[in-house]
Amino acid sequence: MKHVFLMSLVLSLVALIFSASQAMAEAEGAHGMKEEKKADRFGIVLAVFGTSHESALPAILNIQNKVAAAFPHTPVKLAFTSNMIRKIWQKRGADPAYVKAHPEVPREILEVKGVLASISDLQDKGVDYIVVQPVHMAAAEEYHDLASYVSALNSIRTMKPKNMPFKRILLGRPIMGAYSLQHVYAEDLKTLAEVLAPDVQEAKAKGQALVYMAHGNEYMPAGYYMELEHVMNQMYPDVKTFITMVEGFPGLNVLREKLRHIKAKRVVLRPLMVVAGDHAKNDMAGEEPDSIRSVLQKDGIQVNVELRGLGELNGFAELVASHIRDAAVDAGVELR
Repeated sequence: MKHVFLMSLVLSLVALIFSASQAMAEAEGAHGMKEEKKADRFGIVLAVFGTSHESALPAILNIQNKVAAAFPHTPVKLAFTSNMIRKIWQKRGADPAYVKAHPEVPREILEVKGVLASISDLQDKGVDYIVVQPVHMAAAEEYHDLASYVSALNSIRTMKPKNMPFKRILLGRPIMGAYSLQHVYAEDLKTLAEVLAPDVQEAKAKGQALVYMAHGNEYMPAGYYMELEHVMNQMYPDVKTFITMVEGFPGLNVLREKLRHIKAKRVVLRPLMVVAGDHAKNDMAGEEPDSIRSVLQKDGIQVNVELRGLGELNGFAELVASHIRDAAVDAGVELR
């Protein structure tokens, strides 16, 4: 009986130990599952060249608002890539008189940061994935600089994986697309042409040609813009569309030749830029004799100017949001 009792006691103790071990394992497993199921945190940095003109800010703010509405659970930071423009706003933000005189300018603009600082702010808040979305027209100088930033930051490797500053930084493609096997740039050009349909309708109603002024670059080819011009004329054959540049090819003289060829008498002139800032107000629509408007008027052409940045168009802002979503999906993550 004594042996039976001892054996029963041992078995009971073994059962208790097993139950306790199992409970601990389940608790640890549950804790591990909680760790594993902990939701990743996401953030968005809108990288815009920027503008120093208060009247041009609505284009940038409209894009920011539409992106924030598309991803209501994801913080959206605004960054200006131009060092000069950031300094202008920071100087204004430190001037109480300016701040009082311009209540329409948000504090975020007065304290605007660059891309690296904006990424750092999100990283400090524990964001795991950051989408850097260029709000630039073409995959040119600004885009290549951003790609360099992102590549460098993604190369960081800490001794312990848990100490990595973030899981990954993603780079969206610019408005007119970039080299990509998943997203063919020609489709982005078509989408942009669809966004510009209201301009075509206005030009058609007034019996005018449609002329866009883009920024351009002396060191980068103008293929995207030339192809966009072709797409516009294919999609909207009733209106002749032309694109000219502030810098690089095709310049104003090329535009004049094209307008003379079709014997144009009236044109609608608009910026093919995110904002209608300094270039639009001066190089395009200024009173100076070398502005596009002045030169065309001297050629006997009636010029109808509209100073409106593309960012003011909701369709354009939604296009930016779609590129952000694509960058996330391509990386296997979902923004909310």
